[in-house]
Amino acid sequence: MSDKPNNKPLAHVRQDENGEWHEHHLDEHLRGVAAMAADFAANFDSSDWANIAGLWHDLGKYREKFQTYIKKASGYDAEAHIEGAPGRVDHSTAGAIHAMEKLGLQGRILAYLIAGHHAGLPDWNSPEEGQSSLFNRIEEGKKKGYLQEALLASPPPHILDQPNPTSLPPHPDKGAWALWIRMQFSCLVDADFLDTEAFMDGRKAALRTGYPSLKDLSPAFDQYMADKAAKAEDTLVNRIRADVLRQCREKALLPSSMFSLTVPTGGGKTLSSMAFAMNHAVHHGKRRVIYVIPYTSILEQTADIFRSIFGKENVIEHHSNLDPDQEDSRSRLATENWDAPIIITTNVQFFESLFAARTSRSRKLHNIVNSVVVLDEAQLLPPDFLAPILHAMTDLSNNYGVSFVLSTATQPAFTPRPKFLGLSNVRELMDDPDKLYVDLKRVDTKLPTDFDVPQSWEAIAEQLQQHESILCIVNSRNDCRELHHLMPKDTIHLSALMCGQHRSHVIAAIKQRLKDGIPTRVVSTQLVEAGVDMDFPVVYRALAGLDAVAQAAGRCNREGVLPELGRVVVFVPPKPAAPGLLRKAQQSGQEVMRLCEGDPLTRERFETYFRAYYASLNSLDRADIISLLDMHNRAGARQAVFNFRTAASKFRLIDEEGQTAVIVCYGESPNLIAALESNPNMEPHQRRGLLRRLQRYTVNIRDHECKKLLGSRDIREIYPGVHVQSSDTLYHPQLGLLMSKDVVFDPAHGVV
Repeated sequence: MSDKPNNKPLAHVRQDENGEWHEHHLDEHLRGVAAMAADFAANFDSSDWANIAGLWHDLGKYREKFQTYIKKASGYDAEAHIEGAPGRVDHSTAGAIHAMEKLGLQGRILAYLIAGHHAGLPDWNSPEEGQSSLFNRIEEGKKKGYLQEALLASPPPHILDQPNPTSLPPHPDKGAWALWIRMQFSCLVDADFLDTEAFMDGRKAALRTGYPSLKDLSPAFDQYMADKAAKAEDTLVNRIRADVLRQCREKALLPSSMFSLTVPTGGGKTLSSMAFAMNHAVHHGKRRVIYVIPYTSILEQTADIFRSIFGKENVIEHHSNLDPDQEDSRSRLATENWDAPIIITTNVQFFESLFAARTSRSRKLHNIVNSVVVLDEAQLLPPDFLAPILHAMTDLSNNYGVSFVLSTATQPAFTPRPKFLGLSNVRELMDDPDKLYVDLKRVDTKLPTDFDVPQSWEAIAEQLQQHESILCIVNSRNDCRELHHLMPKDTIHLSALMCGQHRSHVIAAIKQRLKDGIPTRVVSTQLVEAGVDMDFPVVYRALAGLDAVAQAAGRCNREGVLPELGRVVVFVPPKPAAPGLLRKAQQSGQEVMRLCEGDPLTRERFETYFRAYYASLNSLDRADIISLLDMHNRAGARQAVFNFRTAASKFRLIDEEGQTAVIVCYGESPNLIAALESNPNMEPHQRRGLLRRLQRYTVNIRDHECKKLLGSRDIREIYPGVHVQSSDTLYHPQLGLLMSKDVVFDPAHGVV
């Protein structure tokens, strides 16, 4: 403790509530980070690399300029260690230069980690990076003498003098180096954050400790499943679900691998896959279960189930729409690095983290090692990025102790074949999945008599009105709006023109109506197809991919309680699906269904469909991610040339270019908007908290539509990029955002 600077090199300083300054000495920080990073990297046998990266990551803090800066004439600067802000001193380049000069090519790999530990993993040298590339930073740092200035302070030999690391990626084949480097980077940045946090904010650090093991949590899950079984009615569907659960538990003893869980919709995959994951993890000593879900709407209902089983404090929900009111300090910290036993997250969060360059997203990566990852609705992995995703999954399974479970009713065609690496040696958890599809057949599917003749919306509306309770799923928001307008006024509308909170309320109301036996007609986009447990006697589906038809069928006679089979009708809509992936899926689905004899939803048809669908696409690696991260396929490959930053910027599962999010007036959002606008000088963290709460009240629209609404003053921009509803009539209580002034909707049309 000190009230004035001393001459021992410092890493950080902080001032306590009594005004006294505390010093974090640099050699102590370097050794602390090195030890922690090495401990993290031990999980994939790479401690020697992480240890050196930790020792050298802040060598630049020995520079006199940094020490002068942190020890200001007025006392100290508690934020001097944060690079990148105006006036801050570069302290990461010196260690990168030292690594390259001392260790050659191995040093270059370390240089990526060290130079990027604040700004993120760089490209070696690319037009996109320019002066921020690793090559340019190294050259600039050499010219300015960063390393020489640091060495003048005589860092201790136990910091500077390190032998060449001996470990290598387990299988340094095509692309494996890049993931291994990102794993090392994750170890370094998480260790740096945690060591710094322990000094700067001990109370926060204390919140990170004390999670129970998966073994400790298993009895709660077993008890929940036993209670559920005791209460279940003795129906055929429930007996089949019980058998699916039994098989999952038995197969959990299999060696760590890649698994598929192929069970028809409504067969109990969610809880059975968790049963497998828990038992498999406990048996093999794995550290956590990560449950990955395509949509936040499914994620929220799944998270509620798991929280009720394992306890809120042991389940970390991580996605963009998370309500801050459901978080506490501990859960917020756990989303930073996923050190909790059970993580529930989205495809976007999981896979974009695997390819991330930013420190905030990369921190969690090393905690994926030696875990069980369940991919719910695996058929929804994005085709544009399928090749790099499957490549990364293979690497994680083979080299990092990760067991994957591909859980779906419609298994995609991931078997390796010419020009498609796919996934090898995937083991199915069900003894006889084909028999499951026969035993769980609950619907009769009627296909169009002529796939070349579309039906009008008027004709479809007339057919829908013949049924008291019916669900009709269409391919676009506009189609949904148009068909709904032709239906009786008590018909319910569901589309992404309604904000997430609105949709959740409507879905809950639909479920309650069905439970109470109230006649219910719904027109919806495909947002109800995955994970939304509705049960209608009749479902109509606009022509689409075969997997979408199967998912729609999963909302029909789900519990198998109808006296006869439920009815699913596939119809040709007036207009084809939008160009792109939806159109390709529709065409491939039509191609397979046109040739169907008998039931179009038998298990083997999905392999045929997905092969046709993937073959129809221009590329399964649209952004060329594999090439950007592959050191073996271009000139200079032996020089460890990687484009981490460019790959991360291009690996975006949701293409938000050309789209704007508008915050609409629904529920509590007007009060939140008022709070946001009333205090333009509020603290940044308060503004971020309000904006996160408002994410549940956003609707995405195209940029040109946004410009129109700004011009008509229906919306306004309250902060750069933050658009909110102004007009009282823009958001309809049943239909959501009204994009066209040309169509006048009856305000009474629809039900709450």
